[in-house]
Amino acid sequence: MTPAGSLLAATDLHKAYGSTKALDGAEFSIHAGEVVAVMGPSGSGKSTLLHCLAGIVTPDSGSISYAGRELATMSDAERSALRRSDFGFVFQFGQLVPELTCVENVALPLRLAGVRRKEAEASAVHWMERLQVEDLARKRPSEVSGGQGQRVAVARALVTGPRVIFADEPTGALNSLNGELVMQLLTEAARSANAAVVLVTHETRVAAYSDREIVVRDGRSLDMERVI
Repeated sequence: MTPAGSLLAATDLHKAYGSTKALDGAEFSIHAGEVVAVMGPSGSGKSTLLHCLAGIVTPDSGSISYAGRELATMSDAERSALRRSDFGFVFQFGQLVPELTCVENVALPLRLAGVRRKEAEASAVHWMERLQVEDLARKRPSEVSGGQGQRVAVARALVTGPRVIFADEPTGALNSLNGELVMQLLTEAARSANAAVVLVTHETRVAAYSDREIVVRDGRSLDMERVI
């Protein structure tokens, strides 16, 4: 059963790759403005869960609903559009486009959606100011530090005004100081925009920024709030 008021929820998810079970009945739910940490050891299925929730991977069985609509009923084109408009993504290594400047990287999702360059870059600068990297606007990714680049990636994830942000080990390539700053700015910006954050991590210090933790082991999930 989908928890009342959930923005994004999954029930009884199963996913196998050959004979390997990645998900074995996993459950998940998140409300608007909530930060939920998905924790678990390497190979537990947490990244597969994130990819299913984001509509990147199709589960073998189970239900995923977003804003009251089943992802399974959407076409590939509709799920792609959802990832461009309603979902934002932050990856472990930023994945900025090296040929573009930082402001062009942040503006890229808007440009792909047909927004004019001037308007897109104005929105990009706004979010770069929020993430404290506006001074890097005309630099290329190779000219900034790892922590700065990750904050640029967070700005890119937020620029379209997504309702859900998927952050997969967003501090995994950073030192502790930069990781703390990225998490502080990411969660503050997301909450101010009432966006939900699905945060995949294996670090307790990163999970501490969440409102709730879900632990995934052997493809099954355990909501720690309900356990407590």
